[in-house]
Amino acid sequence: MTTRLSARAAIASVTDPGSFTELPAPQRQSAPDGPLGWSGYDDSRERAAARTGERESVVIGTALLGGRPATVISFEFGFLGGSLGERTGDRLEAAYGHAREHRLPLVSLIATGGSRMQEGMLALTQLQRVARQCVLTRAAGLPQIAVLRDPTTGGGWATLGAGADVVLALPGAQVGFAGSRVRPADADPAAYTAEGQFAAGHVDAVVEAADLPGTLADWLRVLAAPRTAEHVEPPAALGGTSAGAPPATGWDAVRQARHPGRPHAQAYLDAYFELRLPLSGDRAGGVDPGMLCGFGLRGGRAVAYAAQCGTATRPAGYRTAARVIRLADRLGIPVLTLVDTPGAANDAAAEHAGAGAAIADTFAAVAAAAVPVTTLLIGEGGSGGALALAAPGHTWVTPDSYFSVIAPELAAAILKRPAQAAPATADQLRIRPQDLVSLGVARGVVAPDPAAG
Repeated sequence: MTTRLSARAAIASVTDPGSFTELPAPQRQSAPDGPLGWSGYDDSRERAAARTGERESVVIGTALLGGRPATVISFEFGFLGGSLGERTGDRLEAAYGHAREHRLPLVSLIATGGSRMQEGMLALTQLQRVARQCVLTRAAGLPQIAVLRDPTTGGGWATLGAGADVVLALPGAQVGFAGSRVRPADADPAAYTAEGQFAAGHVDAVVEAADLPGTLADWLRVLAAPRTAEHVEPPAALGGTSAGAPPATGWDAVRQARHPGRPHAQAYLDAYFELRLPLSGDRAGGVDPGMLCGFGLRGGRAVAYAAQCGTATRPAGYRTAARVIRLADRLGIPVLTLVDTPGAANDAAAEHAGAGAAIADTFAAVAAAAVPVTTLLIGEGGSGGALALAAPGHTWVTPDSYFSVIAPELAAAILKRPAQAAPATADQLRIRPQDLVSLGVARGVVAPDPAAG
């Protein structure tokens, strides 16, 4: 289990020394023992205040993280389990409003057991207040980063936590909608951990406490970086099997794209970005390791990315890509996509997970994006599963790539041709990089970077 820090100690652990300035707490008059007249509630609050030095379960303010300003929310778990009541809602609303007024990113350091029982339904309705503030801040184009401390359960997880743009968690933290005292007795405890939520696609990264200040500073650096309104340049071709020469035949193009020694997405991303921060998971219970997504810096400018890794892309991969493209669109950050897949996964599990809907959602995210989207085909471009990530009119190709309506072997089978007819079928499909340019599918074939040679 991770060490439980107080609200102020948590702030001090991730912010620049001496930079935190507390925001004034909104004042609210309340009846004795709260809105329900819950006997002993005032005494409980006083004991919590004496124990923690706080008057409520959250502390709000502004601070610098890696020299960059942010609005900060930090929960005090020692104050009635970090629970949300009306006064908590007042403070959270004030923090969100301050972030919007001053155009600041919002960083939430969460440690909460949920809504405060002593205030009944009025406590629960604070989740609606928080949800609205989250939506307003999202609409303002401001990023929200959540850090899940121990524990992050109930409404705090279902609003500030899961509703954030970037969700980080401390190792071993209890994370889940159901707290330990209310979940089923036979429930798998691993499902309610930071690691379990990461594996299920609900958390972007599990970060060691010692690394958290640097990780938050990097995220604010990227999200505050200048961004261009133009399409970003596609990556240069990396040394593959073609030596930069276009393939002579369609089958040559297929063989080069499928060659195990051909560079893949990881190599392209490493060469393209000077800093890269991953986002993981589709927020619907799935992770596809064959889809790399996140944000990075290229020439000091912010760029988002979604990159296929040469495997059959699963529904979770498409949903993750769509999530990142939409987030980049809200933040005004241009997008780079790397296409490389033999096609969408088509097994029964993929169908049950909604392959068609996930692909459609990715097509829609690319089509709706107001920010420029640039695409580079770096390997196989198998049918609609590859096209979903391709930007119309702004797709480039490498010499080691092909794009096809269907794999040549499958095309031959559909046409009732023998298997040995696949190479000839590949020529008929006109799938070579130079064919894609002549057909107007691609803008051009990218050349290797002379500086890299």
